[in-house]
Amino acid sequence: MKDRIERLMNCMEEQKTDAVLVTDGCNMRYLSGFSGETGYLYISGKRKVILTDSRYTTQAKEESREFEVQEISQSAGYQELIGALMRADEIRSLGFEDQVMIYADAMKLQKGLPRAEWKGLRGALDELRLIKSEEELACIARAEQIGDEAFSHILNVLHAGMTELEVAVELESYMKRNGASALAFDTIAASGIHSAMPHATPSGKKLENGDFLTMDYGCKYKGYCSDMTRTVVIGKADSRQREIYQVVLEAQQAALAVIREGITGAEVDRVARDRIRDAGYGEYFGHGLGHSVGLFIHEEPRLSPSGHTVLKKGMTETVEPGIYIPGVGGVRIEDLVEVTQEGYRNLTSSPKQLIEIS
Repeated sequence: MKDRIERLMNCMEEQKTDAVLVTDGCNMRYLSGFSGETGYLYISGKRKVILTDSRYTTQAKEESREFEVQEISQSAGYQELIGALMRADEIRSLGFEDQVMIYADAMKLQKGLPRAEWKGLRGALDELRLIKSEEELACIARAEQIGDEAFSHILNVLHAGMTELEVAVELESYMKRNGASALAFDTIAASGIHSAMPHATPSGKKLENGDFLTMDYGCKYKGYCSDMTRTVVIGKADSRQREIYQVVLEAQQAALAVIREGITGAEVDRVARDRIRDAGYGEYFGHGLGHSVGLFIHEEPRLSPSGHTVLKKGMTETVEPGIYIPGVGGVRIEDLVEVTQEGYRNLTSSPKQLIEIS
């Protein structure tokens, strides 16, 4: 954690703040190791403090040994504890996560705290997490490996008559039985015409022969997320399904071929988008090509038309082109990669050829 705190101090100097109040759960865990669901981090040049309630104080002390832990109670709430810290440190400017903190909470705190300038940090703290350490990459890679193992498992379970909800439950239970601490996001299992909805919710619809089945899922390992998507066909694929699948696969392969340190997310997105457009399916690919993954499932930088951040070694990106035709169905293929100096390291190993479930 020492190097992370040092980078935070540099960030505070750039933002011209004497202290920061951290409220985003991912940033709290990144900077302190504390994974509880309620609390604040207060960090200044003199103090590093976790403020939380009695449900999490023991956990905070175990997970964050370099931090003080102060417990809120009926006699001393967040306002009183933060105020005491600011007065003791003679804080004149306090940085806060204005894109995260609820407006009502910010107003309540400001009214009761010592007079100081509140400075919105925008996404400055999130930027500390852009480049992953080797330890972080190892956790992400293990989470993705669990997802790969879940895909191998589900291929032996899928059959016509199974419901989308049963597919989702099978994937989720397998991941949790095999090392995942939690899901990274709500599992998507979308079949038939539902597969034309990129973020469809699993339903009681039964898998039918001739259906596309898109499965987008991920898990957490030591707090870090995985994310992968595979699309299969129940029964035999027809010629149009094969064509759509092949276009998506070629678009992904083309994008992967250009990923490297020094390219922007928009440039990578354009390669895949042009391939899909040239095949006549441009109107059916509406979302960005990908996003970073870490403690949170959708992090910066993104692979999208507006993704102007230059990729750097150690960043992670999903590469997930798709074609979604209403009333027909859709295909998405997603890998999670680590950006390297010369290219990428693919953390996803599941096969990508079209699989037909007989």
